[in-house]
Amino acid sequence: MAAPSDAAPRHVYHRAWQQWRSDLRLGLENLLLHKLRSLLTMLGMIFGVAAVVAMLSIGAGAQQKAMAFIEQLGVRNLIVEAREATNSQELQRIRRLSPGLTLEDYRVVRENVGGLEGTSARKRYGPARLIPKPLGTLPVVYGVGASYPGIEGLRVVQGRFFDSGEDAAAAPVCVLGSAAKANLFGAGEAIGRYVKVDDQWFHVIGVVAPQLTVEGGVAGLPNEDLNNLIYAPVNAVLLRLENTESALHDQIDGMYLHLSPASSSPAVAAVVRSILNVSHHDAGDFSVIVPAELLAQQQRTERLFSTIMVAIASISLLVGGIGIMNIMLASILERTREIGVRRAVGARQSDIVRQFVIEAVLISFAGGLLGIFFGFGMSRVIAWLAGWSTVVTIGSVLLAFLVSISVGVIFGAYPAVKASRLDPVEAIRYE
Repeated sequence: MAAPSDAAPRHVYHRAWQQWRSDLRLGLENLLLHKLRSLLTMLGMIFGVAAVVAMLSIGAGAQQKAMAFIEQLGVRNLIVEAREATNSQELQRIRRLSPGLTLEDYRVVRENVGGLEGTSARKRYGPARLIPKPLGTLPVVYGVGASYPGIEGLRVVQGRFFDSGEDAAAAPVCVLGSAAKANLFGAGEAIGRYVKVDDQWFHVIGVVAPQLTVEGGVAGLPNEDLNNLIYAPVNAVLLRLENTESALHDQIDGMYLHLSPASSSPAVAAVVRSILNVSHHDAGDFSVIVPAELLAQQQRTERLFSTIMVAIASISLLVGGIGIMNIMLASILERTREIGVRRAVGARQSDIVRQFVIEAVLISFAGGLLGIFFGFGMSRVIAWLAGWSTVVTIGSVLLAFLVSISVGVIFGAYPAVKASRLDPVEAIRYE
């Protein structure tokens, strides 16, 4: 008794599949019968999907690079940046209240803030001349502590980094960034050679791996090429290069604080601000940057940016959907007699609806596929011409494709229902 009951559903499914397959074949034949009209109808979908994919790829590339840069800063780090005055009047006002960031500030923070696993002061110095003469832009000298590589995730690929003893002794040694090494020595060996910074010779003892750099800077950080740097002991930079007696510049211009896993970045940042505000008399000449907060903010910005980009690009899809509806309505007028004949020989209203919805979906499906390839090509061309980083994600492709199919269903439904409601007798008599 079980065999007939099992065979009945299989028969129903087979019959439904035959109907769908027949309608698919009929829909393809109708579209191929008017190739140019079908292609012109697809253009709205092609450009709409391409716009969604290209815009999302541009946004994803920019956001991915920014977030990778923030992660490179270290989500367990705090960075204190000196805020330089923009004019002499502002500088004089600030100097009446605060001497700027100093080594004493660094020592007070290091001794009074708990949960620190590593710290480093920083002094940035822009040399007037270098020997060997650079092939490009003059590298910037970074005076940092021996613990700086562990804090910032620097990886030494040749030689070594200087140690705390060399820092304390203000030893004239340096480590080159990847671009600085190529800038000064080209493809030649750099370890063991010397670099003359203004009037001081520094012995090259190491080269670090390339780092990610974001054009335009991020949230208060200086905009500079992190690969075109010369790292030297901070005491050597202060004693051998910088005029520490000048009141025009801060003694140091930055601090790096690496927190323990149990420490809260916002809480420690608040303590650091309080300590420095007391010694600086609320002069507002520094900023505390919390990469963990920047990362969370960047993720929120990415979601908002993606939403806006999709909304803008969806306008093109809406125009494409209107084009599909228009051409389907025109097709109904052309095929009124065909619809009447099908209804007269037994076709139900649902069969007519299915036929025209399938045709609309085929148009949007083909347009969506072509739009994905076109959008992928657009993102590559934009990356090549503008030098931007673009990333075509699976999510953006699926989103654009699903929206295009949905547009076909939604805008094809009304013409399909209208076609199904035609009176068979009047339809057959239609000329």
